[in-house]
Amino acid sequence: MKLNKSLLAIPLSLSLLVPVQGAFAHDHVNHTKMSGSEAVATPAAELRSTLGHLLSEHAYLAVEVMRNGALGAKDFEASVGALNENTVDLSNAITSVYGDEAGQQFKQMWEEHIGFFVDYVTATAENDETKKEEALNNLDTYREKFSQFLETATGKRLEASGLAEGLQMHVNQLVGAFDSYLAKDFEKAYEYEREAIHHMHMVAKGLSNAITDQFPEKFESTKAVTPAVDLRATLNHLLTEHAGLAVVAMQQGADGAEDFEAAAGALNANTEDLTAAIASVYGDEAGEQFKTMWSNHIGFFVDYVKATGANDENAKKEALENLDGYRAEFSTFLETATDGRLKSDALADGLQMHVEQLIAAFDFYVAGDYEKAYDSIREAYGHMLNPAKGLSGAFVDQFPEKFTSMMPDEMPKTGMGGTADSMMGNYIVFGLIMAIFASMGLVIRKKLQQN
Repeated sequence: MKLNKSLLAIPLSLSLLVPVQGAFAHDHVNHTKMSGSEAVATPAAELRSTLGHLLSEHAYLAVEVMRNGALGAKDFEASVGALNENTVDLSNAITSVYGDEAGQQFKQMWEEHIGFFVDYVTATAENDETKKEEALNNLDTYREKFSQFLETATGKRLEASGLAEGLQMHVNQLVGAFDSYLAKDFEKAYEYEREAIHHMHMVAKGLSNAITDQFPEKFESTKAVTPAVDLRATLNHLLTEHAGLAVVAMQQGADGAEDFEAAAGALNANTEDLTAAIASVYGDEAGEQFKTMWSNHIGFFVDYVKATGANDENAKKEALENLDGYRAEFSTFLETATDGRLKSDALADGLQMHVEQLIAAFDFYVAGDYEKAYDSIREAYGHMLNPAKGLSGAFVDQFPEKFTSMMPDEMPKTGMGGTADSMMGNYIVFGLIMAIFASMGLVIRKKLQQN
C-alpha cells in the first residue's frame, strides 16, 4: 500500500478553493428565465455536482479500502488504487488551474487524513489499542486544523465549530462502518456507509454554497443551493449510491460473503428511500408500483450473479435479455412521463452504459482483474450523474412551479454536514422529491388512462 502520509503542508492559499471560469463552465444562459436544463446546469450547480461526486465517492471507496485492508482481501490493492485516483482527480483539477506546487500541497493534505484512517486499520489488525488511539487523536487534530483553515478561507462563511462537528461525523461514520464490520454487525456497517455517502453530499452543499457566495463573478452570480439544484443533488446522491451499492452486492453475492444479505439490504434501502417519498404523497399502491419497477432491474442483475455462480451461460444470456427489455420499456416510460423532454433512444443508450458498467465491474472481479473492476466501478458511479442531470432538468422544465420557492437569506454555517445543515437540506430535498413525484404520478396516470 502506497499512501503518502507526509506532514501537513503549508495551508492552501485561498485561491485553491476558487475554480476559474472554465473549471465548471457551460454555455452562457439567461438566469432571469431558465429552462429546466439550464436551471440545473448553472456554473454553481456544476460545482456542487462535481464536489458531491468526488467527495461521496471518497467516502464510498474509503469504506471499501478499510474493510478490504482488515480482511486482507484479494482486491485490496486495487481498492487503494481507486481511492488514490479519486484524490488525483481533485489534485489534477487544482493543478490545472493553480500549478504543480499548489496541486501537490492539496494532494499531501488530502492524503494525510486518509493515512490516519489507514493507521487505524493497521492498528486494529495488530490489536494495538495505543496506536488506534493515536490514529484517532491525529484525526481529531486534523479536523481542528482543517476547520480553522476553511473558516479563514471562506471569510467566515463557514464557521470552525460547525465544520469540526461535521468532520467528526465523517470520522465517526468511517470508523463506525469499519468497527461494525469487524464485529460482524453487518447491517450497522452498511448503515454507517450510507450515512457517510449522504454526509459528503451535504459537505458539497455547504462548501459550494460558501464558495459561490464568496466569488459570485466566478459562477455568473448563480447559486449552489436552489430548489432545482437540490433536486439534481438528491438524484446525484441516490443514483450514484445505487451504482456503488449494486456493485458491492453483486461482488459479495459471487463470493458467498457473510455480509451479502446486509449488502443487499443496503441496496434495498436505497430503493426504499424513493418508494417512501412516492407513497407518502399519493398512496401505498403507487409507491409499490414504483418499487416493483425499480426492483425488477436490480433482480435481473442478481439473476446474472446467480447464473455466473452456476456457470449457466443460458441463464446469463437470459438475464442480459431481461435487462435489455427493461431498458427499452423504462426509456419509453420516461419519454412519455416527461412529454418527450427525454428521448427514449438516448435514454436507452444511457441505460445500456449502466448495464455494461455494472456487468463489467462484476465480470472483471470474478476474473480476478481487480484494477479493471475498480475502473468500471468508478465509471458506473460517475455515469449516474448524467441521468441525474437529465432527469432533474426535464422535471424542472415540466413542473417549473414546483421549483420557484424562495431560499433563506442566510445559509447555516456548518458547511461540513453538521446537524443544522443536514436538517435544512433534508427538509428541502424531501419536499422537492415528494412534489415532483406527485406531479409525475398525476401525469403518468393520465397517460395510462389515455392509452
